[in-house]
Amino acid sequence: MRSDDWNRRYAESGLVWGAAPNRFLVAETEDIAPGRALDLACGEGRNALWLAERGWEVTAVDYAEVALDKARRIAARRGVAPTLVHADVTAWEPPARAFDLVLVLYLQIPAAERRVVLERAAAAVAAGGTFLLVGHDLRNLSEGHGGPQDPDLLFTPEQIAAELPGLEVVKAERVLRQVDGAERPAIDALVRARRP
Repeated sequence: MRSDDWNRRYAESGLVWGAAPNRFLVAETEDIAPGRALDLACGEGRNALWLAERGWEVTAVDYAEVALDKARRIAARRGVAPTLVHADVTAWEPPARAFDLVLVLYLQIPAAERRVVLERAAAAVAAGGTFLLVGHDLRNLSEGHGGPQDPDLLFTPEQIAAELPGLEVVKAERVLRQVDGAERPAIDALVRARRP
């Protein structure tokens, strides 16, 4: 989808993805002390704001201005001030080795673009820092619920693990996510890595 499409989607109603942070983000970061975090393709900022409320210094990037405007309003109500950057993550380059936590959550883009984003995201992880990706797994097409129906927008944990130069993969697995009203769960890929 283009930024105009996402802007229209974010303008239609309240919060598209809800206010609560992603459950896998919560579980995977509970043992990490706050530092500097980067949230790529942050949408309305639910994960960035949750981290900011826990003491993280957050930079959040998205190309949908409407989503970032929502994030700014919510941040002001919650008394936090993440740095919100209006940019396309396929073109934006974060500073190298600057973040203790780098998030790529549900960024479903063509594989060639994804590899570029992940290379830059991996380079942004500081020494001792953590990289976390969660997204719709390729098996979701045939065995899961929801998500994109184009296989080029999906991936496996193994593919992601192979696209993280310089990082040590700690976890690369498929996880199930219950979806309200669905007969079967969504299947996501979860990859956690660190820079030694």
